[in-house]
Amino acid sequence: MNNKLIVYFTYTNNTKSIAEKIKNELDCDILQIKTVIPYSTNYEVVVNDEHNSEASNRLPEIEDINIDLDKYDTIILGTPVWWYRPAPAIRTFLTKNDLMGKNIIVFATNAGWLGKTFIEIKKLCPNSNITNEMNIVFESNSSKLETSISDIMNWIDIIKEKS
Repeated sequence: MNNKLIVYFTYTNNTKSIAEKIKNELDCDILQIKTVIPYSTNYEVVVNDEHNSEASNRLPEIEDINIDLDKYDTIILGTPVWWYRPAPAIRTFLTKNDLMGKNIIVFATNAGWLGKTFIEIKKLCPNSNITNEMNIVFESNSSKLETSISDIMNWIDIIKEKS
């Protein structure tokens, strides 16, 4: 068994665009994590609310995933970076699901401030094999990539080769 599942959260759709590119290249299953209470469409409101929540490490409730994670041995995990960390919804997903023994390939979308995102994911998944992390940079407040498409496609090719 070498089944792959892409799991991602998106706010501006930048992470979604990368997740869909991976899905198209690998022809694998995909799951979007959604919060029970959707975030405001007003970016400034989200920034203020989440900035205040960071100190308390409050995690949002996420919708049921309704998927059997046991069917997959590789999880391709996509997260935007919020305050130099994985997005809160991804942290909720990782704390609520046992990914022991799984290969986890992480990509993080951000405007150039990765922070401790990959380190924190490793701490949240201590019994998983985290490999091939990819930092994907977009222009600030934009859907324009700064990371080259060829770098992203080369990274996807590495994932394909490991299949």
